[in-house]
Amino acid sequence: MARGRFITLEGGEGVGKSTQARALAAALEARGISVLLTREPGGSAGAEAIRGLLLSGDADRWSTRAEALLFAAARGDHVEKTIMPAVDAGKWVICDRFLDSSRAYQSATGELTDGDIVALHEVGSRGLLPDRTLLLALPGGEAEQRARARDGGMADRIGGRDADFHAAVDAAFVRFAEEEADRFRKIDASGSPDEVTLRLLAALDDWLA
Repeated sequence: MARGRFITLEGGEGVGKSTQARALAAALEARGISVLLTREPGGSAGAEAIRGLLLSGDADRWSTRAEALLFAAARGDHVEKTIMPAVDAGKWVICDRFLDSSRAYQSATGELTDGDIVALHEVGSRGLLPDRTLLLALPGGEAEQRARARDGGMADRIGGRDADFHAAVDAAFVRFAEEEADRFRKIDASGSPDEVTLRLLAALDDWLA
């Protein structure tokens, strides 16, 4: 059986990752591809339990280092129990956030480096990287408006951090895409959801031909 594909959707708050992950999964399934849709933090029983710890409570509930360790632990379980079994079975796995979110968010405060996060990933998930990462991008003001509309003033403890933090996250994503151009595809997330889904599919054209 041929190995499947591992695709991640990344980006800051309000760019439409979850909506587009679902739409992309449906579009691929319509083409006869077996798809597993998953998310981070979460995607396995152990990781979902850690998700509740990570996203609830006050913004300062966890130190930067403790938060990074929790994300790495959740990801390790997710990779072992969900992602790799599906890929090995020939499925295309679409994941709403993965390692690059940890790299961007956990290094945004300056307390941890990108290298620190990657080192944790080497231990917890054996260094697994996506076959392709689709980075959804919007101008900051538009993304912020979408995030507020989505959350209704009730953002989780990470999404609710200040504008400077989120600007640092967005800048990190841009840097990753420039440095790892073979893996990343930058996707314009403006316009209607259907238009964005078509752009995502176009970024996978070499696999769909």
